[in-house]
Amino acid sequence: MDPLIDALITELGLIPHPSEGGYFRETWRAAQILADPALSQAYGGPRCAGTAIYYLLTPQTLSAMHRVRSDEIFHFYLGDAVEQLRLTPGGKGEIVRLGSGIAAGERPQSLVPHGTWQGARLKPGGRFALMGCTVSPGFEFADYEHGDRASLTAEWPEFAEMIATLTPADPVARG
Repeated sequence: MDPLIDALITELGLIPHPSEGGYFRETWRAAQILADPALSQAYGGPRCAGTAIYYLLTPQTLSAMHRVRSDEIFHFYLGDAVEQLRLTPGGKGEIVRLGSGIAAGERPQSLVPHGTWQGARLKPGGRFALMGCTVSPGFEFADYEHGDRASLTAEWPEFAEMIATLTPADPVARG
């Protein structure tokens, strides 16, 4: 692998994401707990107020199509641009570019509203992207739903090619 990527993984204590792909490490989990009536019934139980992670993509990894019950804010730290596919109810979709090229339409921070299907990859030719993700209410694996290629393609056919790329059989990075 790339020495810089190896150093980022080691120095930041990143591990392969068990569901989505890429590498991650949780860096914060709020001590405050939200419970009824502060939470909707969709959560099925209490959640911490928020969580944050580091998230690393490489040319060999991707963020597989998924959705979560909470809002997520992505923060771009360094590296190359990321293309994030977002699919919302009613057949609408968009590709958001995260990165430092503001004049080229990239954004260093972007909100993914709860319930939005999302997946991401490095922009072609990219070496790596180090990002962060802050989630509120806090992330729990019980709130994660993996995307199904056939279902997503049926509702968003104009994004079929990118959906196919972002719904591999095994997206988890193998070190």
